[in-house]
Amino acid sequence: MILKQVYNVSNNQLTINLPENFRGRKQVMVIVEDIEESQLDKYVLMKKAATDLLFLSDIQEISSDFKKIDSENI
Repeated sequence: MILKQVYNVSNNQLTINLPENFRGRKQVMVIVEDIEESQLDKYVLMKKAATDLLFLSDIQEISSDFKKIDSENI
């Protein structure tokens, strides 16, 4: 089971109340991700993708495939 939720940090501490269906679990994995930094990294990658010839070629190919499907009658 996976629980993905954004939590607020207070005094550099994080408190997580697990849902009832986690009761009895002996271990859980916690991954801490700085959301602001992560979003900035994603924007940088998206800017790079906009000029990446291989990526643009893939997008063109996918778009072409969907144009063929869109013109078909169901």
